[in-house]
Amino acid sequence: MARFEVRNIEGMRQICIELSDETIRAAKGALSNLSGKIAFTPRLPPPREVFRNIFTSESRIRPYYSGTGTIHLQPSLAGFHVFDVLPEDRWILEPGEYWASEGSIQLGLTRDPLLASLWAGDGLFSWKTTLSGVGKAVINAPGPVEEVRVENGELKVQGRLVLGRTSGLKFNSIRSARFPRNFISGQQRFRVYEGTGKALVSWTPYWNEYLHSRMTEGRSIRGSLFE
Repeated sequence: MARFEVRNIEGMRQICIELSDETIRAAKGALSNLSGKIAFTPRLPPPREVFRNIFTSESRIRPYYSGTGTIHLQPSLAGFHVFDVLPEDRWILEPGEYWASEGSIQLGLTRDPLLASLWAGDGLFSWKTTLSGVGKAVINAPGPVEEVRVENGELKVQGRLVLGRTSGLKFNSIRSARFPRNFISGQQRFRVYEGTGKALVSWTPYWNEYLHSRMTEGRSIRGSLFE
């Protein structure tokens, strides 16, 4: 099994992956450097997923890395969260959150109901990456991540705090209060996750990521630091 580690260096965070005759996948453009005997293989997705990519910002090209050695992915002022994908779980990640996974994990696409996505501000065609199988996966995270268990109930959040969820939690968007009191509530629409399952939630951002986001109007520093 590949070993994933989150390194903290000079206020930044970076994923380090150790391979021993193993295979992993990572987001397009995620690589910083690698050492050892590791083959780098980008592969085109199936035609159906290429068509879906027209309607989403999610890149469907997630290169494979196979062999023995060490891989460092791009560092970030934000953070990363490593978690286990179990056979009984099918994870649905928010757009842009996928970062890396073991080769044993199958990646797919799904979308939430059209009206729920539209009212939430995600657009009509909000395709999201799914994870299934067995192994470890890594997501981007603006801050520390907590796994929240929901048992036949609801999780309501203000804003994009939920980074991923299992398929037993259905997504919806509702008013913060009944009409017309929602206009004076001071709150935006709630993002609601209902049912039974698990959610990966980042309640608070890392302070340096928060400052960078405020100073640059949310522009990302992802990509090579030497470009």
